[in-house]
Amino acid sequence: MSKTIIWRLHTISPPERIWELLTTDCGRELFWAEASRSEANRFTLTFPLGVSGESRVLEAAAHSRFAFTYFGTEVLIELAADGKGGTDLTLTNSRVPEDEYEDMLPGWANVLFPLKATADFGIDLRNRDPSRTWRERYVDQ
Repeated sequence: MSKTIIWRLHTISPPERIWELLTTDCGRELFWAEASRSEANRFTLTFPLGVSGESRVLEAAAHSRFAFTYFGTEVLIELAADGKGGTDLTLTNSRVPEDEYEDMLPGWANVLFPLKATADFGIDLRNRDPSRTWRERYVDQ
């Protein structure tokens, strides 16, 4: 049996900025992965300690919907303008195996908060220290 994770986030940055960070290699490297490489409808993210995963893009509707596979699950990120120049983001991660749910649930917060910090304030929240990673329970890997 699988579970679904839903997180919401508000940013003061417009959907176009959030879209750029989520859908480009340069953008993803600013807040999410050590390296991001795209080819056709796929991208590969490399994380600290060399952990990597290939994602397949399922949907890309500019500035509004970005869906992709992620470590055997499916992710949909929806962006909506808030009417004041910012963005309301909803992340839905479906088909999450029950035995991975407890790690994936906080893992997305470790993606979304750095996204907000980068988009809204130009700050990288990651500690960039290979001895302080998710494996050692650091949330700021």
